[in-house]
Amino acid sequence: MELGTGIGWRPEIAETVEALPGIEWVEAVAENICTDHLPQSLVRLRERGVTVVPHGVSLGLGGADRPDPGRLAALAAKAELLGTPLVTEHIAFVRAGGTLTASPVLEAGHLLPVARTWDALEVLCENVRIAQDSLPVPLALENIAALVSWPGDQLTEGQFLAELVERTGVRLLIDVANLHTNHVNRGEDPAQALDELPVEAIAYVHVAGGVEKDGVWHDTHAHPVTRPVLDVLGELRSRVDPPGVLLERDDDFPPGAELAAELTAIRETLAAAASEPRRVRRQPAGRVAGPASRTAGARGRTSVAQTALLSSLVAGTPVPDGFDHRRLAVQSRALAAKRADVVAKVAPELPEILGDGYRGAFLAYARNRPMSAGYRRDALGFAEQLLVAGHPVDEAARRRLTRWWEERAAPRPPRRATRLVHAARAALLGK
Repeated sequence: MELGTGIGWRPEIAETVEALPGIEWVEAVAENICTDHLPQSLVRLRERGVTVVPHGVSLGLGGADRPDPGRLAALAAKAELLGTPLVTEHIAFVRAGGTLTASPVLEAGHLLPVARTWDALEVLCENVRIAQDSLPVPLALENIAALVSWPGDQLTEGQFLAELVERTGVRLLIDVANLHTNHVNRGEDPAQALDELPVEAIAYVHVAGGVEKDGVWHDTHAHPVTRPVLDVLGELRSRVDPPGVLLERDDDFPPGAELAAELTAIRETLAAAASEPRRVRRQPAGRVAGPASRTAGARGRTSVAQTALLSSLVAGTPVPDGFDHRRLAVQSRALAAKRADVVAKVAPELPEILGDGYRGAFLAYARNRPMSAGYRRDALGFAEQLLVAGHPVDEAARRRLTRWWEERAAPRPPRRATRLVHAARAALLGK
């Protein structure tokens, strides 16, 4: 399956993507596609013979729970609609808590790294098999970028991915920007990871931009692709000719000419690496012998560990033993900032009503109110909390916020006294 050179399709740059020369395929975020109303831009691209690959972000296959059947069915329906040759997701967890820990479900709103342990691998492999059985086309999984490292890892990145492929036959989506991110943030050698992972299993490659601040690399997808990322792409191409390479951009979209220049730099990097002698892969030490399968117990242990980590990031609970406190603080701020940004996009009336006070008010709200559902519910909860507290102070703004809330949630915002009574009752009942 040869894909060629592609770009991430986003509604904000739909016309630009259609006009870019040499685009052979695009990737669209699966959760942004409605099966009953495909964007006309994607319709036109498909009519031109451009392949559209749905890229999921919410399955959380690295999470302790089994994949949600509804989410799998939705992804399968989009694969059928688009006539795609494959679908992709991430090696990550995005939520934690729930029945396995008898605690509220917490949503990260972000892709978080799984531990590279045998427990995490067992859980991931079973979840991947469930997903593969539910999808009409092959599945490929992406390595993610990480700000933090789990203590007690038992495998390297390459070993973990190699074991995953060996046990499930899943394809790989290798993000070279994420390999660079993990080099800066966790000291991991991209060349070693490429030597250890089964490059023949690569379905395609992601290339994206980021920025370094205070020694931490942020995989923003909102900055130009840097030379070190292109160097990792060259390292990969010196080992294997990937079936496809795709440029990702998710925010701060530049003019089409700049995107075209980045695509040219990607093509030139691939061509230069292809003209060099094929790099001889350093032979990895061989497969690491792991324990016998123990998925049932692994799910419970993984759930406890992931819930503790996510709770510390979004609810301010103590940092679990072995984690870098400074890095977790950076990740926590990044999660809150992303949450504020996404809420502003799904509910643009809120920053309009609150003006310059929106961001500070939302970050204050997010500090002790973890997200437990989607971003739209988060927006409603934020507005509700402001109204209960008597904000905004400006009467006209408060009336506008009240009308906004009423149109989306209920006939009347709850009064402060009612909320206090409910909170007291819950406390007395131990709920």
